[in-house]
Amino acid sequence: MERTYYSINEQTARTAKHINSFSEYKEGSATAEYRHYVDKVYDVVERIAEEKPNLLEKAQRMAERYSRKLSIYYNDYYRNEASCPSIMISGGGNFPVRKKEKQNSRRDSLHKEWVYLDSYADKIEHLLTMEQPILSGDERAVELLQEKLDGMVETQELMKAVNAYYRKEKTLDGCPNLTQEEIEMLKAEMASSYHWADVPYLPYLLSNNNANIKRTRDRMEGLKKVKEAGSQETECEFCKVVENTEIMRLQLIFDGKPEPEVRDILKSNGFRWAPSQGAWQRQLTNNAKYALKCVMKELKKLQEETA
Repeated sequence: MERTYYSINEQTARTAKHINSFSEYKEGSATAEYRHYVDKVYDVVERIAEEKPNLLEKAQRMAERYSRKLSIYYNDYYRNEASCPSIMISGGGNFPVRKKEKQNSRRDSLHKEWVYLDSYADKIEHLLTMEQPILSGDERAVELLQEKLDGMVETQELMKAVNAYYRKEKTLDGCPNLTQEEIEMLKAEMASSYHWADVPYLPYLLSNNNANIKRTRDRMEGLKKVKEAGSQETECEFCKVVENTEIMRLQLIFDGKPEPEVRDILKSNGFRWAPSQGAWQRQLTNNAKYALKCVMKELKKLQEETA
């Protein structure tokens, strides 16, 4: 699996070490540390490829973003450390106090960035344990959405029936829609301080679930229409464009491997190489179609510049 790395300014890292420590700088150590953390994330991505392949594209996209953001962090960190020496190295005479204060303030903001990146790496690992979303590219997506919709509709009817029973009987005892355990749980919830309405299921639960029903139904119907329309192929001067409705991907197929500049354009617009498909692709959405227009515009500009 291809791993994306970005450059770390070794010269700045070396300067930062020399003006803050008496020990020698180990050549390449800044880059090695950066790659260590990036590799940990890509190791998780490889596990995702084996255990949850339907989340691989998302994991790869997140890993590349992490790699890029981490390189920015490290370069900013070393630049800041190189901006002012340690008083232990320079001595106290004419020490730039204000410059050191500015450096310390920047350290605080960089620490917050590190915390964010650490949590972002955790999100990538969380993909291994999270409940899998229903992806449009799944061949059973419509079926799975229907099952999800049926479950939400059933839950909505249950909540309405239980609330109606309580309004009539002023008790949950004997409610035919619930088990005794469920009755006791709802009684405990109704007795709590946060339960502000005189019904077992609070109004916001019904309104939220109803909104999710509408959202899921709209998505399912839209997906049905796209899949029924079938895949479409068109040729342009740069590549073949395929709207693959079987796996719900917008695919760009080139004759041979694109030049590095072309690959950069594709990546910057969200397209990723899929060896199994022999295509550069991203999820088939309206955003993808807009990205395609951007790609074509940039490729045209690149063609004119190199002509």
